[in-house]
This record gives sequence, C-alpha cells and structure tokens, in this order.
Amino acid sequence: MTAVADMVRALRDVTKAEAVAVVNRDGGIVAAELPRNVSQETFSIMCAAILGAGMTAATELGHTAPHRVLLESDDATVVIQEIGRRAMVVLVVSPERVVSDLDAAILRFAQAAAKDLD
Repeated sequence: MTAVADMVRALRDVTKAEAVAVVNRDGGIVAAELPRNVSQETFSIMCAAILGAGMTAATELGHTAPHRVLLESDDATVVIQEIGRRAMVVLVVSPERVVSDLDAAILRFAQAAAKDLD
C-alpha cells in the first residue's frame, strides 16, 4: 500500500466519510476508499469534470478559479477540493457534517500528501 493510500484511509477514518478519493486533474484515481458498488473510474472522472466545470464557469465570469466545489443533497455532501497543482481530494460525508469542521483534516492531508502528488 502506498503512503497516499494510507493517508486516504486515515482521512476517511478521521472525517467519518463514506468515501474518500485522491484524483488527478485528468480524472485518474491516485488512491481511494470507496464503497464496493462504486465505479472508481466513473466517480473519479466525474469529480474531475465537476471541478473543471466550476473553474471554467468562474473564469468565464472574470473570477479566479475555485479551490473547492461542494455538492449538497438530502443524504450527502460531496467536497471536491484541489490539493496541489495536479490533484484533488474528494470526500463524501453525511449532510449533518459541517464542512468547515473538515477543513483542518483536509489541510493536514493536503500538506502531508503534497510531496507524493507533485
């Protein structure tokens, strides 16, 4: 198991996330802890596309590109946040979780994983 995979597992445990993945900008999985019934390939490609679409929309309006995209539904919150220049981390948590409470864990993860991702 790679260091990033170990860190993904630890992030999932700390945040009590249903799913955690590190995805590169082109949608490839770097490491993931996803439910068995989830297609890693489809999940990762769509998360990369969502962050990319947010970046395009923001820059078309003359704003800086977002560093994070949140998807909120009745039964889950999906956090897609860039980490470094070439990757993003995706967390799927219960809607009761306050996203700002995840910030410290995501920051620690990003700092620890940066050397393995750039």
